[in-house]
Amino acid sequence: MKDSPETDYAPETLAVHGAVPFDGATGAVSVPIYQSATFRHPGLGRSTGFDYSRTGNPTRSALEQSLALLEHGKYGLSFATGMGAISCLVKLFKPGDHIIVSEDLYGGTYRLFNEYYAPYGLNFSWIDTSGFANIEAAARPETRALFIETPSNPMMKVTDMGRCAEFIHARGGFLVVDNTFLTPYFQNPLDWGADFVVHSGSKYLAGHNDTLSGHIVHSSDTYEGALREAQKSEGAALGPFDAWLTLRGLKTLALRMEKHQQNAVVVAAWLRNHPHVERVFYTGFEDHPQGALSRAQARGHSGMVSFYLKDLSLVPVILRRVRLILFAESLGGVESLITYPLAQTHGAIPEAMRLASGVTERLLRLSVGIEAPQDIIADLERALV
Repeated sequence: MKDSPETDYAPETLAVHGAVPFDGATGAVSVPIYQSATFRHPGLGRSTGFDYSRTGNPTRSALEQSLALLEHGKYGLSFATGMGAISCLVKLFKPGDHIIVSEDLYGGTYRLFNEYYAPYGLNFSWIDTSGFANIEAAARPETRALFIETPSNPMMKVTDMGRCAEFIHARGGFLVVDNTFLTPYFQNPLDWGADFVVHSGSKYLAGHNDTLSGHIVHSSDTYEGALREAQKSEGAALGPFDAWLTLRGLKTLALRMEKHQQNAVVVAAWLRNHPHVERVFYTGFEDHPQGALSRAQARGHSGMVSFYLKDLSLVPVILRRVRLILFAESLGGVESLITYPLAQTHGAIPEAMRLASGVTERLLRLSVGIEAPQDIIADLERALV
């Protein structure tokens, strides 16, 4: 494999070429799919650097290096799913540790933390991290991490990463940022002091609703070995074909993110003026509550839009009537998707907590795709009568 390209290239150039622009053995411009479970050793005590694909695979390695390059990190680890990545990261903590978490993040993360790791002695506080006073109030002597989504899912709240990093580092802890919504094309949390960045690569990174993956990027020599050992031991490492699909998706990341954002600006503005829509949540609005912060720490806003309907009875009508927009889970693919968080992405979150965070029965989340914006709006207009 060829050495990585110059790291001072623009993000769109890095996305296209990645850390492995071509296969050094054959000159193949597309990184090969090394669909092999095991690798031959040249001799006792000698290795090509790969022995078993659960431990390491050349295709996955190319992806891990490329994501590290894009996120301005030193190390990347790729997993079968985003939840696999987060689960691996939790292995850095011990019973008794306390973690402060954004309250309106993906419901699967809540389920993983509360139902599977709380019984092992980890403690979690769920708060609105867009308000720094809330973080200060929630902190305990045993607080070891802040785990934030910014923007948050689905209420699009923005958290000050630099201030969070300063706060938690003074306590000897970690800042973990889920960067799924913005991707490294629009935001680089490590540059703002984050210790670990996590992604659901099934979303914008791969971008075509055809594969699952999860990723951790960081720069810690201290913890790289422990994370790599946990990845190997738990066995949730990403397979070579899915790694290749994600690498292929990265090549068009810049083009797709720009188009998602362009469309979202138009669609969000249209929704805001619709008589059946009570409120629209989009970080690209000039009057977003944390708009100035968003523009300071990110280069864009992606294609995620959430909105409240005035009339609850319209929810099933819209979900039944949309045709171009698909009523489905997930986000970040080229196709526009509409989701009902109450029953889908946030169904695992207790009602009181869900309502407090803003996820009500009248909330819909829209992942704006790359179709013609007038066609997306026409579909919504037909559904919102």
